[in-house]
Amino acid sequence: MVRSRRTALAVALVAAGAIALTGCSAQATATSGSSASSSTASGKKEAITLYAAEGYDSSVPKAFTAKTGIPVKVDDDSTGPLLTKIQAEKNNPQWTMLWVDGDQAFASLDQQGMLAKVTPSASFNAQGQKLQPSDHAYVATGTTLMAALIYNAAKTSSVPKTYQDLLGSAYQGKVGMNDPAQSGPTYPFIAGLMNQLGGQSNGISKGEAYFTSLKANGLKVFPTNGDTLHALETGQIDYGLIQSSAAVGETLKVKPTATYDPKIVYLPEATLLPSVIGVDKAADPTQQAEAKQFIDFALSAEGQKAMQAGDPTGDSLFYPVVTGTQPLSGVPAFPSQYQRISPTFWGSKESEIVSWFEQNIK
Repeated sequence: MVRSRRTALAVALVAAGAIALTGCSAQATATSGSSASSSTASGKKEAITLYAAEGYDSSVPKAFTAKTGIPVKVDDDSTGPLLTKIQAEKNNPQWTMLWVDGDQAFASLDQQGMLAKVTPSASFNAQGQKLQPSDHAYVATGTTLMAALIYNAAKTSSVPKTYQDLLGSAYQGKVGMNDPAQSGPTYPFIAGLMNQLGGQSNGISKGEAYFTSLKANGLKVFPTNGDTLHALETGQIDYGLIQSSAAVGETLKVKPTATYDPKIVYLPEATLLPSVIGVDKAADPTQQAEAKQFIDFALSAEGQKAMQAGDPTGDSLFYPVVTGTQPLSGVPAFPSQYQRISPTFWGSKESEIVSWFEQNIK
C-alpha cells in the first residue's frame, strides 16, 4: 500500500501554539475489543484512543487487545488532519496516543507541554538509540529513509552517486519528487538535504540554491509517492525521490519487464524518518499506563511481528529500531551513510520552507 500523506500548508508555527502539519489519507475509525471498557480481576481497563497514520495501525491494536484485553479505538487518518484535531481538542483531548511518521510534530507537541514522558523497556539498536529523545517525550518504533532514489533500470544505465549528480545533463528532465505541501515524508527529505548542505546555520539558503538548480534542470514535482511512482511507470521520469518503504514496495510488487525494471539506491546522506508514538499528558493515569503498555507491546517481538504483517508492501517495510528484529525480506541493507536531523530546529522551519518550495519550485 502506498499512502498518500497531504500537508495542511500555512498553519500556525510552534511559537503561536500550533504545528506545521503534514500528511493525508482516508479516515477510518475502528475499535479493537468488544466494548469501550472491560473489568477484570485486576481492576477496570479503560479503552484507549489511538490517532494513527500507519499502514499497520489496525494489526498492532488487534494483537495488543488480544493479549491484554485493553480495547483500542483507532482513528486512522493522515498526519495533518490528526494534528489539526489534536490542536482543536487542546482543551478537551479525545486522543490517548498519536502514531505517525516523522518526529518534527512530536517535538512541537513536546514544546507545548502536551506529551507524557515515556521510558520503554525495549532494547534499542544503533539507529533506535539515535531516534529516542533525551527527555523521553515520545518513542520511535521503526524508521524509513528519505529519500530512496528509485529508477527505471530498463530505460537508463546512469545511476547517480550524489545529489549533485542529479544537476548534470544526463538527468535533465528525468527526475521527479513529491510535493512537500501534500506528501508528509517529503519535508523531512528537504530539511535533511538542507541540513547536509549547510547545517542549521546556512542550510536553508544552500538548499534553496540546490532546488532552484534542480528545477532549472527539469525537476518534476508530483503530489505524493503514488503519483511519482506512476510517473516512473509511465515514462514521464526515470528517477524518483520518495520514501524508502514506498520504493521498496514498488520493487516487490512489480515484475520487471523490458520497459520497466525499478531499482533503488540511497544517495549520501539519507535522512532517518521514524515512525513515532506519543502519549497525551492530559489522559487519565489509567489510560497513560495502558498507553505505555501499548508502546512496550509495539516494541516487543510480538508487536514488531504485527507491525510487519500489517502492510507488507508499504509501511511494514521499515527498518527496526529494536534489537532482535530484522527488516522484512526485500528491504535493502541499511545504508552506511545516513543522518539524523534535529526535529526541534527543522520542525520550527517547516512552514517557512514548504511555503518557499510552493512559490519557487513546484
